[in-house]
Amino acid sequence: MAERRSLPITISGVTKTYGALKALDDVSIDIASGEFLTLLGPSGSGKTTLLMVLAGFVRPDHGSVRFGDEEMITTPPHRRGVGMVFQNYALFPHMNVFANVAYPLRLRGVARPEMEERVGKALDLVQLGELGHRGVHQLSGGQRQRVALARAIVFEPRILLMDEPLSALDKKLREQMQIEIKHLHHQLDMTIVYVTHDQREALTMSDRVAVIDAGRFAQVDGPRRLYERPRTRFVADFIGESSFLPVRVSEGAVRLGGDVLRLSEAPWSQAERQILVLRPEKLEIVPDRGATDANCLRGTVSDLIFQGESVLVYVRLAGGEQIAVRSPSRRETLAAVPEVGQPVHVALDPEDAIVVPEDP
Repeated sequence: MAERRSLPITISGVTKTYGALKALDDVSIDIASGEFLTLLGPSGSGKTTLLMVLAGFVRPDHGSVRFGDEEMITTPPHRRGVGMVFQNYALFPHMNVFANVAYPLRLRGVARPEMEERVGKALDLVQLGELGHRGVHQLSGGQRQRVALARAIVFEPRILLMDEPLSALDKKLREQMQIEIKHLHHQLDMTIVYVTHDQREALTMSDRVAVIDAGRFAQVDGPRRLYERPRTRFVADFIGESSFLPVRVSEGAVRLGGDVLRLSEAPWSQAERQILVLRPEKLEIVPDRGATDANCLRGTVSDLIFQGESVLVYVRLAGGEQIAVRSPSRRETLAAVPEVGQPVHVALDPEDAIVVPEDP
């Protein structure tokens, strides 16, 4: 088996403060060779600061960053050998596409014949093989993003860092580029660290997602596990849509009001006061309690919202809390949608019952 070119990354105890603000708070994580890891979090959470630490543009106050076996904390950015794609692309407006992509090779003294071959391969990879002569001002936003990506990979770095590279694109193009970058990752032997605040983007592209909040990792997991088994209310709220109901945990039983809920997995926390996480698409409106073996909640329809591919039914429970149920807008489903003011039963399968502790 061929030896991998990509490098693992080891981040240990990295802390960075700006005055009273702790941007990174004792952060540690191991990123496997060839892994696609996404740093996901709201604005100000510390995700871009951590990426800039990896790139060498920010020096942490404490901690260690290793690429393979080599400590990188004191290594300047231009000697780290990483590819970088910025949010604003950072292309040179006075250069054409070929010259922009060739720039890292010129810095490395690559001869012209090899440079032309490598630039051609990089442009082919991003489906811009015929546009090397064009000026940057002649390109669409999506094409500029591809040029920036080609420039980042043309010198075959072992590590590629990407700082919200798709945020300036419209929704349809952004989703298309997510798939293309994912496919490109499978073709190239690179470790990728990707920053975004878009949870759907993170779930679509990543091997693992590191959710960061207030300079710390709230949870690091595979996309499906992160979505289906969040470990905190913050993660459950940030990843996908959710409604939350207070529950009590005692003697192994989870109680919602006077009812004992059935769960496929026991709560990982033993705290008494916890939160039941309800994903709208995991809930189902049923005729009555006897029509299902699932957990059943009673309430009254308070609102209906048609959203194209689905219908969102808001249900007001007896205790006053409001939850949302999402149903696909198929003809037979639409015919069965209850009216506002109608009493309903909402079923929750034990497999989809998620209980997490209240955030501190």
